[in-house]
Amino acid sequence: MENSIKNQRGRRKGTPKTGGRRKGTPNKVTTDLRTFIADVIDANREQMQRDMAFLDPKDRLNVIERLLAYVIPKRTESSLNASILDFSTITDEQLQEVIEELSLRINENGE
Repeated sequence: MENSIKNQRGRRKGTPKTGGRRKGTPNKVTTDLRTFIADVIDANREQMQRDMAFLDPKDRLNVIERLLAYVIPKRTESSLNASILDFSTITDEQLQEVIEELSLRINENGE
């Protein structure tokens, strides 16, 4: 009797799914959270830039790299391996140049 009850629950095998969110429909909570985070960052952009000015070049680049992950789609591992920079071999001056170039490009695209 227990087996017959288990077999009666849910959809029968092969029956198409009905209801629920359609494929490709964004999750409302995720969308709302991303909008909230974007608004907080936008409202504090100038303060964040002032705060970053006090960081060492390597720390500043680390922050920018982490923020870029939310703007630029993540790449597959095979394409990522081809373009990894070894920051341990770059001087502070070279890092500063990279940071300035990235900042210019971000400001050009963001404003």
